[in-house]
Amino acid sequence: MTTHAVTNQVPPLSGHSLLTSDPALEEGLRRWAGRTAYEDIAVLGELAGRPEAQRAGDLANTHTPVLRTHSPTGERVDEVEFHPAWHQLMDTAVAHGLTAGPWTEPVGTGAHVRRAAGFVIWSQVEAGHLCPVSMTYAAVPALRANPDLAAAWVPKLASREYDFGLRPLAGKRGAIAGMGMTEKQGGSDVRANTTVATAVPGGPLAGGETYRLTGHKWFLSAPMSDAFLVLAQTGAGPTCFLVPRVLDDGARNPFALQRLKDKLGNRSNASSEVEFDGTWAVRVGDEGRGVRTIIDMVASTRLDCVLGSTATMRQAVSRAVHHARHRSAFGARLVDQPLMRNVLVDLALETEAATTLSLRLAHAVDEGDSDFSRLAVAVGKYWVCKRTAPVVAEAMECLGGNGYVEENGLARLYREAPLNSIWEGSGNVNALDVLRAVSRQPQAVEAFVAEAKRGLGHSAALDAAITGLDDVARYAADPGAAAGARRVVETLAVTLQASLLAQHAPTEVADAFVASRIAGGHGHTFGTLEPGAVQGSAERILERALRL
Repeated sequence: MTTHAVTNQVPPLSGHSLLTSDPALEEGLRRWAGRTAYEDIAVLGELAGRPEAQRAGDLANTHTPVLRTHSPTGERVDEVEFHPAWHQLMDTAVAHGLTAGPWTEPVGTGAHVRRAAGFVIWSQVEAGHLCPVSMTYAAVPALRANPDLAAAWVPKLASREYDFGLRPLAGKRGAIAGMGMTEKQGGSDVRANTTVATAVPGGPLAGGETYRLTGHKWFLSAPMSDAFLVLAQTGAGPTCFLVPRVLDDGARNPFALQRLKDKLGNRSNASSEVEFDGTWAVRVGDEGRGVRTIIDMVASTRLDCVLGSTATMRQAVSRAVHHARHRSAFGARLVDQPLMRNVLVDLALETEAATTLSLRLAHAVDEGDSDFSRLAVAVGKYWVCKRTAPVVAEAMECLGGNGYVEENGLARLYREAPLNSIWEGSGNVNALDVLRAVSRQPQAVEAFVAEAKRGLGHSAALDAAITGLDDVARYAADPGAAAGARRVVETLAVTLQASLLAQHAPTEVADAFVASRIAGGHGHTFGTLEPGAVQGSAERILERALRL
C-alpha cells in the first residue's frame, strides 16, 4: 500500500555543461585563451555534466585503492589496484590535455588557461584523481633543470594517452609523475630530510648522474606513477632527483610501499609511505640546490590547489543554488526567500572571485609573467583554499539534512575541502612564504600592485584599498611582521580579487563584492550582506551562479 507521495524533492543536477553553466569560467576562458581553447574545453564541460561521469566519480571514491605488496607466490610487487572508474577518469583527464601538454606549447597561446578551465571542470566530477594529473603537469618546470631528462620525459608527460602500468619509459605511450618530499620527522621543513643519496656513476638509468637513495617518505601520492621527483641529502645538502618505478632495462627499481594512508577525503587517490633501499635515481639540477629546483614544481602544484579549491566551491554552490530553486518551504521556493537569497548571493560572489583569480593566475603562466605569479599564486593558494571549507559547509546547510547524507555529494566535498590548504604548505607556511616574496623580490610586489591598480576608478573604497597596498607591502617586508602574516595575505588576496572583478565581472557582481569585502558591508559569516547592497541585483548574480 502506498503510504505517501514523494513531493518537494530536488531532481538530480546532471545533463548540463559545466562550462556554459558557469559564466565566470566561460568568460575567463574566452578572455584569456581564445576560441580554439574554448571549443576544446566545451567538449569536456558537456562530458563532465553527464550522469555517467558523475557515476564514475562516485565509484572511484567508494571503491578505494588496494595495496598489493606481494604476488600470490611471494614476490615483492608493491603495486596498487584501482577501480576501473579511476582509470576511466584518468583517461579522460589525460585525453583532454590536463597533464603537461601546455608546457610544450608556445608562450601566449592560452594553453595554461585552457588547461586551468578544464581542471576546474573535471575536478568537479571527482577530485582525487586530479592529484597525479597535477603532479604530472608540475613536474616539467623542475625537469627542465636537466635538459637530457626533460627531452626523454616531457613528451611522455605531455602525451594525451593514458598508459597505466609499470614498464620502462621507452615502451610507454604516455607517463604520469608524482613527488615525494615529506618525511617522518617533519613536513614543511624539507631541509631537515634524512633520506640519503650516494653517487654511483654508471647506474642503470640514462639522462644524467646516477645515485642510490636510502630513506623513507611519509607522504608519496599516486605510487603507481611512472616516476617521482624527490628530495634527498648529498654532501652538498638537499638535492632533487628523478626516481622511476622501472629501470631502463625493465627491472623494478627498489620501491617498497609500506602502507596507504587512511585519509579524511581524497580517498580515490592512493597516498602512501615508501621505503627507498638502494633505489636508483638521476640527479635533477645541482647538488645542494634541490629545494630551489623542486620549488618550480611546487609553484605549479600550488596553482592547482587554487584551481581545485575553486572547483570544490563551485560544485558546492551549484548544488546549493540548484536545491534552492526546486525546494519549497513555508509557502515559497527557497531561492525566493530573502535570507536564503542573501546566503546564496554571498556564496556566489566568493566563488566567482575565486574563479576569476584562478584563471588570471593561469594567464600569468601563459604570458611567462613570473614576477606577478611568484607572489599572486602564493596569495591565491592561501586565500582561496582557506575559503573553501566554510563555503562548502554553508552550501551543505542550504540543503539541510539532505546535504548531510552521502548521496547528495556535499559530504564528499566537505571532506575534500581542507586538503588544498594543507597540501603544498599549510596556512602558516604559505603566509610566511608570501612575506619572503615581499621582502626578497620587490619586482614581484611591483607586478602584483600594478595588476591591482588596473581596478582603480571603480569606487572610492576600492581605490583606497588598492593605494593602501604599498603600506601593506612595507609592513610585510619588516622582519617583525611574521605574527601578522595571515592578515597581510588576506588583505592582498581580497584586494586583488576585488580589482579583478572590477575589471572583468558584471557591475552588479563587482559592486556587491567591493561593498561587502572591501567597504565593510559584511558580517563574520556568509549570508550577512547588507540587504541594500544586492537589492535588485540578486537575480542576476544567482543566474551567473548556475546558468541552466
